[in-house]
Amino acid sequence: MRLSARNQFPGTVAQITEGAVMAEVVVRLDSGEEVVSLITLGSVRSLGLAVGSKVRVVVKSTDVMVALDE
Repeated sequence: MRLSARNQFPGTVAQITEGAVMAEVVVRLDSGEEVVSLITLGSVRSLGLAVGSKVRVVVKSTDVMVALDE
């Protein structure tokens, strides 16, 4: 698959918490950080996601916030 989004990070699904319609998917990136995504439960099932699945986190956003701890 080729995407125009440049912010792509390989990782492994660490946790999936399913709700009635949505699921919270925690991905542990290869660099060690974790990213949390909310996706539909249908998407979790159609992708066959499970803990341990190797995935790629793709970030495409028009707004990115930067904070400075002083």
